[in-house]
Amino acid sequence: MARLPVSGRRPALRVVAGLVGLAVVAGVVVSLMLFPFVGGLGVITRDSIQGFQELPAALSTPPLPQRTEILASDGSPIATLYYQNRAEVPLMSISPNMRQAIVAIEDSRFLEHGGVDLRGVLRSVTANANAGGVQQGSSTLTMQYVKNVLVNQASTSEELVAARGKSITRKIREIRFAMALEQQYTKADILERYLNIAYFGAGAYGVEAAAHRYFSKAAADLTIPEAATLAGIVQSPTLYDPLRNPDKSTVRRDVVIKRMQQMGFITQPQADQATQTQMASMLRPTTAQNGCTSSYAPFFCDYVLRVIRTDPVFGDTSEAREAFLRRGGYRIQTTLDPIAQQAAFNAITSRIPVDDPSGRAGAVSMVQPGTGQIIAMTQNRQWGTAGQGNTTYNYNVNASMGGTIGMQAGSTFKMFTLAAAIEQGIDPNEYIDASNPKTFVNFTNCETGAVYPPITVHNSTTSGILNMAQATAYSTNTYFMSIEERIGVCRPADIAESMGVMLANGNPLIRVPSFTLGTMEVSPLSMAGAYATVANHGIYCKPIAIAAIIDRDGKRLPVPSANCHEVIDRTTADTVTKLLNGVINGDIPGRTGAPMALRGRQAAGKTGTTNDHAAVWFCGFTPQLAAAVWVGDPRGGFKFPMQNVTINGIRYGQVFGSTMPGPIWHDSMEAALAGKDVLPFDLQTPIVISTGVAPSPSAGALESPGAVDPGAIDPSSSASADPNASPSAVPGTPPATPLPPAPLAPTPAPAR
Repeated sequence: MARLPVSGRRPALRVVAGLVGLAVVAGVVVSLMLFPFVGGLGVITRDSIQGFQELPAALSTPPLPQRTEILASDGSPIATLYYQNRAEVPLMSISPNMRQAIVAIEDSRFLEHGGVDLRGVLRSVTANANAGGVQQGSSTLTMQYVKNVLVNQASTSEELVAARGKSITRKIREIRFAMALEQQYTKADILERYLNIAYFGAGAYGVEAAAHRYFSKAAADLTIPEAATLAGIVQSPTLYDPLRNPDKSTVRRDVVIKRMQQMGFITQPQADQATQTQMASMLRPTTAQNGCTSSYAPFFCDYVLRVIRTDPVFGDTSEAREAFLRRGGYRIQTTLDPIAQQAAFNAITSRIPVDDPSGRAGAVSMVQPGTGQIIAMTQNRQWGTAGQGNTTYNYNVNASMGGTIGMQAGSTFKMFTLAAAIEQGIDPNEYIDASNPKTFVNFTNCETGAVYPPITVHNSTTSGILNMAQATAYSTNTYFMSIEERIGVCRPADIAESMGVMLANGNPLIRVPSFTLGTMEVSPLSMAGAYATVANHGIYCKPIAIAAIIDRDGKRLPVPSANCHEVIDRTTADTVTKLLNGVINGDIPGRTGAPMALRGRQAAGKTGTTNDHAAVWFCGFTPQLAAAVWVGDPRGGFKFPMQNVTINGIRYGQVFGSTMPGPIWHDSMEAALAGKDVLPFDLQTPIVISTGVAPSPSAGALESPGAVDPGAIDPSSSASADPNASPSAVPGTPPATPLPPAPLAPTPAPAR
């Protein structure tokens, strides 16, 4: 039986063919083939030869688009992404049956010609002349490869038409480049390249992807009837698709088998056996998943792709970054920890099911202090554009990265005021009047010096004469407003921004008196990154999702850096940690974070509940891990507050940071840290903080709704809305449109 070479030197015949004026002959013959009528033939031939001679002699062959694998930190798959479903393989990894089948049906003189089969051209000229038009082509495998390369390279519609159209210019280009390729590569090289670039229908590019698509096997294992089926597809990928048109595909397959037998590639008994094989008995179709939609971490996966599309490290322009993704062939190792991801998803969906009729939602972001690595990012939603519980909005991130315009963070922002106060020398053991209510008249604009109107604030927890540890444990509003009045409104916001917290709409934070009460609309990921900064002794690391990218050649590519750098000194950060540790593990009775204590581990954190319970939060950390949890309603927190609501069958009069986000944080952290070393907080602070004797509560030690002077601050601000939220989440309520950013003087958010 005849055999095809898999490597070797170029035959002498091909070299001779390039030396006998084949260019001129090819130009004339192509002109005859495409224009069989004699009128104007001399002009056509002359122009064809001239155009041929002016073309470049070499064809640029950039890497073919391939599949990209997105992997978790342990190397397990998260998703597969491709512009073209292709996996390139060497010729030795392609079954001899497949090599023989494609040559038999597409280019039987492949081993003899020099890129252009003149005998085939002349045969086509005769057939086309008799038919009065172009009825029979004469493209060799080399010319087909050239055409595929030009199609892949096309970046405009005009280039695509030029590569695919039936024009004399296109044919001339193919001939010119085919002849050059035959001088540059061996027949085995060209056959390998063709089999890896050809389209085999059903979204499969290249023979390896096609073998898996139709038969769930590697190209190396293709049998005679399977190879003949694939070889028959390339002429018309839709018509001869065995999944769509099995009868037509069978007829075409048998034509290929007959040609294989006629060329001596297989024996007659082999051909008979192959044609008797039923198409249905061969097919074992496999659908290659593409993109993030089928991933177990779709919102994190989408975030990874958005990082690539927006970060200059992957290209100077958006077009260059898109080209980077289309090229593919990468192994993208992300920072995601599958155990932590599953733990966070289980924790949030156990309390707010994906399809809960309340329409309420939650999001969890987990960041590793010291590296900025995002180890979990999840929410109680499925990826989708319609239906209850579906959305394509990522509630964890800013609007520019596929999120919303954010949610007011409540008293989790008091952490920034603590840092600014300690930094400016306020003694944590100083007792301050934190009465309820309290009016503040000395706030000034930190940029203009203008005095703000009087602001009256109420407490929703313990009031009285408190020191910093007590006020932090109780989340007493008037204490923190008193501190902020003394230090000014700018430094707390500066610290927050230095830790990566901006308004989720991309704008800077607003410097207003209500800042410490958490009236800024931010994202969970930014808050997790900020709390991780405190855990890391004041060194901020930008949250990162990509640990490494390896290209198809095994080369490690640049990825975005966490750019770790100090934003507050260690003494300040460690003192804040000590205060927040007291919220969870301290000895102050009635502290808001007591239910979030972890088994055998020290933790630090802060609750957050906004005005009217529009959003509820918990942010906290251990030495190894920081996390932020938000719960609210993506249709608009002020329109659908966390009050008088039934979630997962449980009726809540009011939801606080300690009653839902806190437990979600607790369960996420417990599972994510299971099996990890138990580390103490390595605190270097000379300050000894006294918990003192807590004064008698005037409003209850646990979180309860507060009140704000209705005339003090504009109450119109609200959390962002998700246009994808299901209208049926609350019967009769249509989905809201995205709400505007916070006004210049947002509504104060009571403690939490």
